Amino acid sequence: MKKDSVDAIIDQWAAVRPDLDTAAMEVFGRIYRLARVMGDRTEKAYSRFGISRGEFDVLATLRRAGEPYTLSPRQLSATLMLTTGGMTGRLDKLERAGLLRRSPDPHDRRGLQVTLTEPGLTVVDEAVGAGLASQTEVLSTLDDEQASQLADLLRELLAGTREP
Repeated sequence: MKKDSVDAIIDQWAAVRPDLDTAAMEVFGRIYRLARVMGDRTEKAYSRFGISRGEFDVLATLRRAGEPYTLSPRQLSATLMLTTGGMTGRLDKLERAGLLRRSPDPHDRRGLQVTLTEPGLTVVDEAVGAGLASQTEVLSTLDDEQASQLADLLRELLAGTREP
């Protein structure tokens, strides 16, 4: 099996601290590096549509909500784990681009609704396809059984973190 940059780090630790058990570093070092590389590739795929990964997340959350593709800013903030200030900046940019619109909530006169526009629907549908194509290309280094096994193992690992 070919050595990677994480193997080099593990070898260095073994030379200076042979008492350390670096098994966790072997796993999480690779997860971290893979997440960083794939984040950059995904960002590049989305940039072709004039959006960042964070902006894609907003559009995708509205898209996944189903018709009429509407959520409150509070629902968006909770789903994306963003502060209201961070959410406002994203919504402002996406609204200026015509990809979503904000309107008064008919059920709460103090509230707002955020709705995906037709151009927003087109952009998010094309962007999700481009992002998945980039991810699928990298995942194709594994066969179907390996990819499924990896997904199952990562699910178990994530469940062990008690992620919200």
